[in-house]
Amino acid sequence: MNTTQIKQKEVSTIKNNVTKVAVAYGDGIGPEIMTATLRILEAAGANIKAEKIEIGEKVYVSGNSAGIEKSAWETINRNKIILKAPITTPQGKGYKSLNVTLRKSLGLFANVRPVTAYAPYVETNFAGMDVVIVRENEEDLYAGIEHQQTQDVVQCLKLITRPGCEKIVRYAFEYAQAYGRKKVTCMVKDNIMKLTDGLFHTVFKEIAAEYPNIESNSQIIDIGSARLAANPKNYDVIVTSNLYGDIISDIAAEIAGSVGMAGSANIGTNVAMFEAIHGSAPDIAGKKIANPSGLLNAAVMMLSHVGKTKIADTIKNAWLTTLEKGYHTADVFQEAISKELVSTSEFAAKVIENLGNQPTTLPISNLAAGNGEIVIPTYKRKNQKQVLVGVDIFINWKGTDANIIGDALCNIEAFNLKLKMITNRGVKVYPEGMKETYCTDHWRCRFVDINAKIDGEKVYNQVDFEKIIALQSSLHNEGFQIIKTENLYEFDGKRGFSLGQGE
Repeated sequence: MNTTQIKQKEVSTIKNNVTKVAVAYGDGIGPEIMTATLRILEAAGANIKAEKIEIGEKVYVSGNSAGIEKSAWETINRNKIILKAPITTPQGKGYKSLNVTLRKSLGLFANVRPVTAYAPYVETNFAGMDVVIVRENEEDLYAGIEHQQTQDVVQCLKLITRPGCEKIVRYAFEYAQAYGRKKVTCMVKDNIMKLTDGLFHTVFKEIAAEYPNIESNSQIIDIGSARLAANPKNYDVIVTSNLYGDIISDIAAEIAGSVGMAGSANIGTNVAMFEAIHGSAPDIAGKKIANPSGLLNAAVMMLSHVGKTKIADTIKNAWLTTLEKGYHTADVFQEAISKELVSTSEFAAKVIENLGNQPTTLPISNLAAGNGEIVIPTYKRKNQKQVLVGVDIFINWKGTDANIIGDALCNIEAFNLKLKMITNRGVKVYPEGMKETYCTDHWRCRFVDINAKIDGEKVYNQVDFEKIIALQSSLHNEGFQIIKTENLYEFDGKRGFSLGQGE
């Protein structure tokens, strides 16, 4: 089987055990926390050679709307590892999120966010919380494909692919296996989005069957988010799509006590990027009070990724010991618990002072005990019979009475195609729609073969593509404004499109 190895234990790919890393100091508090983090890595003997790259706000305002220069791409592609402090995306049109650009351009398909409670040293209601969220990182609504189609209606395409689902779900189970996790929970909304989220759930069940020693279950994302916020101890590894993962990652980090404590990994087959999950916090930049813990925890994940798990454990245990001893930055300082309020650099100095020590109450980090290998099989596409059975034609029409547009469309010469239904915002309004349904200027008109007998999942008749083109021409000639079309297909006899609400 062809596979892609994502991580390998205790192996350095760099001569003399030096790991070259593209380092972005970021914006706002970024330079302060990066300086503190690199000090700790150097003191621990991580043997990191940092190659600075300039990305973020300075690049944006220089006139580069991408926020990254060509030279930075070259450094990233040469080193394959990025340690990135938070960056600022200027507000206003024309600026794309550089974080999204990096993740998609570099194929960083898995966003991994371990979230742990550090009670009582970091205030939380959920002592003992230890959850890892594995979020798909490249597709879903974050593909960013949006259009204004009519005066009233804008559209955002939700793209879910089988290769994307297989990679992220496989990664979640491989991660659980590598790090001794016991359960993987899938969160979706396939009771509503039966095709997109339905595909994600289907793939989850297929892959879960290959890991009988790991418990698996599924939850609808809305109640799953509520249960995560109420009882995080019931979760171990959560795998989900891009938008849901973005939301529940922050929920988990917040209820654990502080968004500022968590780091994240963005994993691809060739490149990996490690970063804190918080923003650039320009309001406290330069005040020397920022907590470097999120970026430091990201650096620990980076060291584990490149095989330096023992050094990663040394740093993590020193950090945990520092928390236990009560040396805290302002964001987590508590009068009753903390021993001393420390600055960014003072906190780093205390972590360095504690290198070689282990915590006595918090769980000891033991990344070196993992089996250290995560393998993702190469995607193999299965051949399916794809049959064209109709078309959804979206029309911009300013009227409000569905019967008027419906009757007009039924009278058009349709080349053996017939109007089956019209929906407005997904709800069937013709034939026999509800008068109470509010209709905007965006009408989906479904045409199928004139002889088709359609009832739920029954097979539609095959349609010639040329007839669909001819139908569109007729509609145009009759004065209808076509704004979009979606061909309707069956795949191996199974309907590949949703029914209208009420259809």
